[in-house]
Amino acid sequence: MTYRRAIALISLVSGMVALYLALWKMGYMGRLACGAGGHGCEYVQGSRYGWFFGVDVALIGTIGYAAIVAVALAGTSDTLEDETWPTQVLMVLIYGAVLFTLRLKYAEFVILKSFCPWCAVSAIAITLDAILITLDWRRVRAASGSQVLLQQST
Repeated sequence: MTYRRAIALISLVSGMVALYLALWKMGYMGRLACGAGGHGCEYVQGSRYGWFFGVDVALIGTIGYAAIVAVALAGTSDTLEDETWPTQVLMVLIYGAVLFTLRLKYAEFVILKSFCPWCAVSAIAITLDAILITLDWRRVRAASGSQVLLQQST
């Protein structure tokens, strides 16, 4: 499995979790039973930190993960496999999501003094994506360096 395919798979799973949370906030799902004493998912999702400039954070995650999946899958095609631009776009999306996740985790742990297992899935997923895209960047750079050497020798 390539790095980009792994990123697509991980992001698909986390995107489904984000979609579930977004649908719950819209009232399409039942009660979220993932925390004791009101300090779990419902508490975190219902707080002011569950919104960013008036937009549901879970919806932002759903859209962000969908974009990551789309670019990662496009980048697995034979013609784009060794191209740098899919990796660069993924780096912007993923590293931006890591920074956003740090903000959310700070709010969850430090300010709200809570824990949402669903949010942890996203934090772990985006961390894995960041590691994988860094490895893919190294792979693509090495591949483009090899192509330059081949062109110079002919």
